[in-house]
Amino acid sequence: MFSIKQVTAKITILAAVASTLYSCGGSGTKGNTTESVEESSSSTIQLEIEKPQLTFGFIKLTDMAPLAIAKELGYFEDEGLYVTIEAQSNWKNVLDRVIDGQLDGSHMLAGQPIAAGAGFGRQAELVTPFSMDLNGNGITVSNEVWSKMKPNVPTNGDGKPKHPIKADALAPVVQEYKNSGRPFKMGMVFPVSTHNYEIRYWLGAAGINPGFYTEDNIQGQVDADVLLSVTPPPQMPATLEAGTIYGYCVGEPWNQQAVFKGIGVPVTTNYDIWKNNPEKVFVMTKKFIEENPNTAIAVTKALIRAGKWLDTPGNRPEAVGILSKSAYVGADSVVIANSMTGTFEFEKGDKREMKDFNVFFRHHATYPFYSDGIWFLTQMRRWGQIPEKKPADWYSNTIKDIYRPDIWEKAAKLLVEEGHLEESEIPQTDGYKAPTSDFIDGNTYDGKDPIGYINSFEIGNKD
Repeated sequence: MFSIKQVTAKITILAAVASTLYSCGGSGTKGNTTESVEESSSSTIQLEIEKPQLTFGFIKLTDMAPLAIAKELGYFEDEGLYVTIEAQSNWKNVLDRVIDGQLDGSHMLAGQPIAAGAGFGRQAELVTPFSMDLNGNGITVSNEVWSKMKPNVPTNGDGKPKHPIKADALAPVVQEYKNSGRPFKMGMVFPVSTHNYEIRYWLGAAGINPGFYTEDNIQGQVDADVLLSVTPPPQMPATLEAGTIYGYCVGEPWNQQAVFKGIGVPVTTNYDIWKNNPEKVFVMTKKFIEENPNTAIAVTKALIRAGKWLDTPGNRPEAVGILSKSAYVGADSVVIANSMTGTFEFEKGDKREMKDFNVFFRHHATYPFYSDGIWFLTQMRRWGQIPEKKPADWYSNTIKDIYRPDIWEKAAKLLVEEGHLEESEIPQTDGYKAPTSDFIDGNTYDGKDPIGYINSFEIGNKD
């Protein structure tokens, strides 16, 4: 029998909100009959919800899945939350609308709340209580570039390219373009996106300089061998096809879309750049958390359940169907399934098993580890977005104001009481992962030694 705490939810507020929202309709509602406030059909321990009616944002990428699943499967409603989720046009819009209070929270690039707290770009006090996924990105090049790269790529016994493909194969192509007076241009989705740091890492590991940020060059193109620029994710394939860029780093389904359209070839995934790297996070303002602490815990509970459902064997095909709806990702289900169901297609016909391309729960994917956040800070410093050197304790102190595993742990403990989570699924950690060398260049990252890590790179600022 589940242990159910005494209910303190304000019934009149919940009933009024439920009535309002159900009258508006929308996807994911479970019907017009509200569940018992004391105990939902899933034996949910409900907290006193300070703000039951919420609006969250997202960008049309498959890694927004926990939000869609929490809504469609009624996990938000189980917590006494009535949630609207709205697609946003670009990552800057996402950030601005959360900071300005137009959104209560959002699917966001892991680097966005970190940059806001570290002083790069628009500054604000943002909080990450939940990590949405691991992996999920790829680097795609045009057919022309691939035809020039391919002879430089080692092959397997079957004649197919050997993975992971390093940027060493791209280096002579970049030089060829430079010699002919054509700057080599590639796209990424935002200056503080994982995509920016991943494509920079991939290029830098091969001795290709992706450029530095300075006070006078906020484009990050100082001394660059490859010129990186921002392109919104859904526009990546069309921009590649137009020849404006020669390659890009983006999340799904926009790498697979290039394969289906026959306009480009994904050459590597971020799983190969950094195995089981953090990707998107869910973000709210510090002000919202302080004013609505129980609401923040309840939201985190619903998202953890959604992450676990997504990684439960057999559920991905249903998830693909949900994500293909126009209200969510809106891409063809076949395109979404190409990466969401344990495979990834590189060249047309070269589809390979990749069970960890999208991870939403396994490997403690939902837990906001300090060490994950510190990695982004090291890359901001490496490429000049943080212009001055900082002491080691600055990195840990900065991230502890942004990443909030304490909220995650409160949510997880309630889920254990309810029977939705096993005690073993809560990581035993001080917030730091063990040092790892699971990078494409074999370099070792230790979140407790950020200065040593920054200084370990041949290309990059040194402290």
